[in-house]
Amino acid sequence: MQEQKIAFYKGPAGGWGALNSVKNTLLHHDIAVKGAKTLLSANQPDGFDCPGCAWPDRNHASTFEFCENGVKAVAAEATARRAGPELFARYSVRELAQQSDFWLEDQGRLTHPMVYDPASDHYLPIAWDDAFALIARHLNALPSPDQAVFYTSGRASNEAAFLYQLFVREYGTNNFPDCSNMCHEPSGSAMREQIGVGKGTVTLADFEEADAIFIFGQNPGTNHPRMLGELREAHKRGARIVSFNPLRERGLERFADPQDKLEMATLGSTPISTHYFQLRVGGDLAALRGMLKHVLEQEAARGGVLDHGFIAAHTTGFEALAQSLHEEDWALLAQESGLSEAQMRAAADVYLGADKVIACWGMGITQHAHSVATIQMILNLLLLRGHIGRPGAGPCPVRGHSNVQGDRSMGIWEKPPPALLDRLQEVYGFAPPRAHGMDTVEAIASMRDGQAQVFFALGGNFAAATPDTYETWKGLQRCALTVQVTTKLNRSHVVHGRQALLLPCLGRTEIDLQNGQPQGVTVEDSMSMVHLSMGMNPPASAHLLSEPAIVARLAHATLGARSRVDWLALAADYALIRDEIAKVFPDFADFNQRVAVPGGFRLRNTASERIWATASGKASFHAHAVPVDTPVHRARARLRDQRVFTLLTTRSHDQYNTTIYGMDDRYRGVFGQRRVVFIHADDIRDLGLADGDWVNIRTVWDDGQQRCVEGFKLVAYDIPRGNLAAYYPETNPLVPLSAVAAHAGTPTSKSIPVVLEPGLAPQ
Repeated sequence: MQEQKIAFYKGPAGGWGALNSVKNTLLHHDIAVKGAKTLLSANQPDGFDCPGCAWPDRNHASTFEFCENGVKAVAAEATARRAGPELFARYSVRELAQQSDFWLEDQGRLTHPMVYDPASDHYLPIAWDDAFALIARHLNALPSPDQAVFYTSGRASNEAAFLYQLFVREYGTNNFPDCSNMCHEPSGSAMREQIGVGKGTVTLADFEEADAIFIFGQNPGTNHPRMLGELREAHKRGARIVSFNPLRERGLERFADPQDKLEMATLGSTPISTHYFQLRVGGDLAALRGMLKHVLEQEAARGGVLDHGFIAAHTTGFEALAQSLHEEDWALLAQESGLSEAQMRAAADVYLGADKVIACWGMGITQHAHSVATIQMILNLLLLRGHIGRPGAGPCPVRGHSNVQGDRSMGIWEKPPPALLDRLQEVYGFAPPRAHGMDTVEAIASMRDGQAQVFFALGGNFAAATPDTYETWKGLQRCALTVQVTTKLNRSHVVHGRQALLLPCLGRTEIDLQNGQPQGVTVEDSMSMVHLSMGMNPPASAHLLSEPAIVARLAHATLGARSRVDWLALAADYALIRDEIAKVFPDFADFNQRVAVPGGFRLRNTASERIWATASGKASFHAHAVPVDTPVHRARARLRDQRVFTLLTTRSHDQYNTTIYGMDDRYRGVFGQRRVVFIHADDIRDLGLADGDWVNIRTVWDDGQQRCVEGFKLVAYDIPRGNLAAYYPETNPLVPLSAVAAHAGTPTSKSIPVVLEPGLAPQ
């Protein structure tokens, strides 16, 4: 068993620690040679797109276009380990359910389609045609198509996602909960209203020109390590990098590029942040209002600060924002942000001193009740000086999974725009459903309440990724059928409906042959670049199907003669799918020709052209007040005799989303364990406890439901007082299903009111 210890990590992000991790990862999966060869094709024009994050690819001048956590994602897919029928014969589902998330994924690649046998409590092999027939019987027997739920993970390709939304809408529902609902939904909601597009406007080229880069609620060292290369180069040429984060994150402090021979030889590193503000969890909106207030005060004092020409020609709502900031109280801003007035003014001075500003953010912003308002405050800051629609400047929401943005571009959305539905009807001759479908939280409630009866997941780990874990499990277990399209075993496969199927698919790294011809799929990164991905490894099993083939064969089995779509022909040639995409989405005109160019093409972004697809035809300022009646505020008012903390859930460095690669969090000094809670040393003392003591964490909520996780070790850490951080999915049971972002529905996993109680070490 791996040694459990807490030890301060002195090194930079990247560096020799990353190289050592790469070596150990390849050895763990028994692919030292195969893995090294595979990685040379990662993020190359003629290779495959990394199945990890959605950070864009550079110009491929180097053969090493991967990062430490990308290696973990690739190795997990290219692993020599196999989870075949013999594994399921050895373990009942009850026994599998007792294993850890790490153990389940570590069994390796699934090799055969499997069906749950309730009599033996085992998964048994099933023929593909029989599996599709079983699903079709369930779907066609439902009284209403709206009793089926079709989940989508961000790893699905554009081709698979397009077929999926086409099939499901022809079947008759818009029930498309997806991983966007749990991460960047507020980004799209905020930006569409404010600037007319739900995507960021910048490209990698803009990072080469920016004078200042503001990073809110993001930890690129773990979640998007290749971004550190851009930040490193920006710092070296003198750009200011301003980070707002409650935790001290090593990737925001300094980075050693493993490709820099001098830096590696001298054990050197490059600083990243020039300014680091440790605000309170959820304090970003107040901090941004403080920055905006300072900017307007400087305009009043000396003039020439704002871009009045841009504001007059391109925006609405400036006067209302200016008035609200004039009336704002600095004391309230300091109290709610956790920063001093001087710190907020200092951050704003960096902004005022820059000609070109980029603002980046991640889930530390989006998973709050007031996330949409906070993002609109970020955009307010950019709009004041015209930092949208010109080189070196703009908003940059940094997406998570590799094609989560592409899935939305393909129509994976429970609230489809009427124009999309009109086009589908025109091209395919059926009447798509017009009523909005269910998002992730709504789908959980529907399954839990016995309404939704069939759950189909195109990738992902729904049972582990979602909030209010035990409510989610109740919902899945009440379904008549659950179906999981997947590459490896995970928690969702042992929390299942009365009938259940596991459908193993090809991975991004694998050769996809259809009718003897190799097929490529396409993905869209965080900056709207669409490019081709071609696998290079033999499939892990002869019994695997590609995701497009699975969707197409299911559609053929379910819809039969009532569909005009030749589903099997599309599955046989993905170029035909791309032709269909081009018929529906104007931005994908000449799709096959454009994506054949090395590096692909960028989708049009009207906001980057200063064309505002909004109701007013202009970008808009929004004057959101600082929230002072949040669940945390209310919990503290109710429990005046107890210390109520604000808990944020986070990843360790050895995981991506819910995939646990190992038990270490190197940059935070945690080794061999995951049940830890980061807390300020003075808070430990005030609780009468000691560093290393064990506690239980209990949610303070007003619905009468008890939510508690037990056996977490206190770890003294550099985090503001009153705030806690702990890993998910272990702490997802603490996130109430009703805790969602206003106007977006995203679970508020970064701001949960909790109390700590003495506990015992896990047995």
